[in-house]
Amino acid sequence: MPTPAFKPPRYIAVEGPIRVGKSTLAKVLSDRLHARRVFDCEDNPFLSDFYQEKDGAAFRAQMYFLFERQRRLREANPAETPGAVVSDFLFEKDKIFAYVNLDDTELKLYEQFFEMFAAGLPAPDLVIYLQAKPEVLRQRIARKADPAEELISLEYLEEVSRAYEHFFFRYSASDLLVVNTSEIDFVERNEDLQELLRRLQQPVKGTQYFLPLGPG
Repeated sequence: MPTPAFKPPRYIAVEGPIRVGKSTLAKVLSDRLHARRVFDCEDNPFLSDFYQEKDGAAFRAQMYFLFERQRRLREANPAETPGAVVSDFLFEKDKIFAYVNLDDTELKLYEQFFEMFAAGLPAPDLVIYLQAKPEVLRQRIARKADPAEELISLEYLEEVSRAYEHFFFRYSASDLLVVNTSEIDFVERNEDLQELLRRLQQPVKGTQYFLPLGPG
């Protein structure tokens, strides 16, 4: 458990590309902190069409995500909710995917809605950014065996990973812990999870990096 001198951040967001372990870590943290958990949208009805590269599906999927993510955060109201809040997404992540997936005309319309929905949403006290190499993510997607996700190409994962790196290189709205998970798997190995949890019992100031060694 945390030392008495350390007060855990009250609003935590966990981020990173698909199958990096966001939801698993968010669930563990919310249980340990007795926090309210905010789930990302996993039932986007346009996502399958997007993975199949159908015309217009990217914009429909992105707008659905945008609306659902802001709705869930506003309902959770992290700025005024008593107690801790743990989210398995950062609202700004929506724009990461929009810039990867939308064309210039769609982006102009998207950005108008983004600015409107982002107004008044508080920044987290701490963001935990989980990284993994695209080929590692591809292996985890294969292990998950979700038919829709199996349509995701390695090239797309590489593009998304680069977009995340670019975004968080400039991120300064919250304290940020960057965790490289390429050599660990806290979804499958409890000792990896415990090592990360021990790090989170210490303060994070500014941007800091945690590079676990993984199994020897």
